[in-house]
Amino acid sequence: MRAALAPPGWIVAVAVPAAAALLAGLLVLVRRRVTPEERERRRRSQVDTQGRITDAYITEVRVVESATGGTSHWLDYSYDLRGVHYTASQDITALLAHLRRDPRRIAGAASVKYLPDNPFNSIIICEKWSGLR
Repeated sequence: MRAALAPPGWIVAVAVPAAAALLAGLLVLVRRRVTPEERERRRRSQVDTQGRITDAYITEVRVVESATGGTSHWLDYSYDLRGVHYTASQDITALLAHLRRDPRRIAGAASVKYLPDNPFNSIIICEKWSGLR
């Protein structure tokens, strides 16, 4: 009577490896999930390595308080490229250690790196480069 309740051997032989493969796939997906901070660091790195440089003007440095009590620092800047005026902002909170002076005192002329195929994708500062003057 017990033998009648047991599943056929071929079902077990297929189900166990399939379940193991599914579990392994889920583990890979969970470990590959990229945080927003890492995604931004990768974007800055791409602009740094593939970007071109032009002149920019830093218009404002903003310190923004979050609802959780933290603060973030933003550079607002603008630049002209091939007759088009661009205005952008960059979150520099993760880069404060790379600054040589108080971020609230940064204003005026700077250099900007931008991607030629998407000029709006630009940076003023990253881990390996700074357009601050």
